[in-house]
Amino acid sequence: MKRNALFAFMMVLILSVATACGDAEESGAESGETIKIGVLASLTGALEAYGHQTKKGFELGLDYGTDGTMEVAGKKIEVIFEDTETDPKVARQKALTLLEDEDVDFLVGSSSSGDTLAVTPLAEEYEKVMVVEPAAADSITGAEYNDYVFRTARNSSQDAAAAAAAIAGDGVKIATLAPDYAFGRDGVSAFKTAAEDLGAEIIHEEYADAAATDFTANIQKIIDSDPDYLYVVWAGANTPWNQIVDMQVQEKGIKITTGVADRATLPMMAPLVGMDGFTLYYHTLPDNEVNDWLVEKHQEEYDEAPDLFTPGGMSAALAVLEALKQTDGSTDSQELIETMEGMEFATPKGTMTFRPEDHQALQEMYSVTLVESDEHDYPVPELKKVLTPEETAPPIMNGK
Repeated sequence: MKRNALFAFMMVLILSVATACGDAEESGAESGETIKIGVLASLTGALEAYGHQTKKGFELGLDYGTDGTMEVAGKKIEVIFEDTETDPKVARQKALTLLEDEDVDFLVGSSSSGDTLAVTPLAEEYEKVMVVEPAAADSITGAEYNDYVFRTARNSSQDAAAAAAAIAGDGVKIATLAPDYAFGRDGVSAFKTAAEDLGAEIIHEEYADAAATDFTANIQKIIDSDPDYLYVVWAGANTPWNQIVDMQVQEKGIKITTGVADRATLPMMAPLVGMDGFTLYYHTLPDNEVNDWLVEKHQEEYDEAPDLFTPGGMSAALAVLEALKQTDGSTDSQELIETMEGMEFATPKGTMTFRPEDHQALQEMYSVTLVESDEHDYPVPELKKVLTPEETAPPIMNGK
């Protein structure tokens, strides 16, 4: 009997230890000792350059925000990058892989607005917070808004507000030139609202075939309307800049303005030296410690300065880290949403704030003049004025 009793006691003890170990393992899994972040970016395809800028910025942001430890609130950070190939169908499939197979705690991305809009419904379906960077379509935080989506990228209306702030004022007459499809018409519509709010008058809107190579007739109509400024919204290789120069638009007293994009486009803007315009970033423009670190570290790592979307990638990483610091590492989506609404966080563009109503990050933009450079064989943007987050705050478009 004693032997049977001892055997029974040992079995109970073994089972108790096994159960305790199992509970400990389950507890460890539930505590989420590793926080997983899935980043979607155009690492190939039409927007490949933008994707790689974002990736570099995100990695540097994690380095900066964790002091090189890759840990936050005592938990390790794991990042998984997926290439959307600048294709919405691929972006959705890659997002599903991250959500279902990798069980990520956050989504970040993507380079294309089309890719991003294919993924944002999944963030809501799987109840995971998604930080949008660098996609700019107004609809992401507007008509297609959902509570799980926060955007560190600026949106199209912030571009328009920055463009208007750079040139608009009482009595200023402005003509516009844009491609005749949604991108161009939406861009002009947002600009028109912003410019008119500042007292300017849009006296002519000119829309050209998106595939056009001859803009003579379009430009002549603009000249005939006799504006003070011509605001150009354009994307693609078939730019109108050469013909604008050939037809001596500026010599006729019409000033040109547009957005200054990434470094690859700057050589094409050589004929526009002296132009007043805007940009969302150029590495010499922001004056803060985070940007100073980014410029120095990027130069050290990649032997060049950060480009247009690098600081956005860093900002997305810093937003995720700040949220996790404030939740003490909790990845509960409802707790994160409550924390991130109205949250302020430091970025290379100064302090950003997620507006509670639509989760759009309010941020600095830059009024610039395009000038010749002693260091480069292309013109560069020179700071004219820092446009505050309040000056470029877009309208709330999600119906809330």
